[in-house]
Amino acid sequence: MRVTITARHCDVSDELRERARAQVERLARLARRPDGARVLFAEDAAKPMVELQLHTALHLHVARAPGTDHRTALDLALSRLRRQLVRDADPRPRRRVPK
Repeated sequence: MRVTITARHCDVSDELRERARAQVERLARLARRPDGARVLFAEDAAKPMVELQLHTALHLHVARAPGTDHRTALDLALSRLRRQLVRDADPRPRRRVPK
C-alpha cells in the first residue's frame, strides 16, 4: 500500500512522518482491500491540523482533527479513522429502532 505524506505551511520531523506511516499502515489492516493512503499535515492560523485519507476498493475514508501540536492531531485523526473502519467492518445491517 502506498502512503503519501504531505506538509503544508509547516515543517514536520522525520520521526513524526515515520510514526504516521507506521500507524496508517497498521490501521489499513482493518480495511477491506486498502489501496492507498494520504496524510496531510497542515497549519491554518497557527493551529496544527492533520487529515487522513484511506482509499479502499469501495470507499474513501476521511478523518480530520485539529490539535495543540501535530502529534496530538495525528492521534485524534487516527482514532476517528479507526472508528470509521470498525463501523464498516461490522457485517450487521444498521436498522433504526421505531419510536
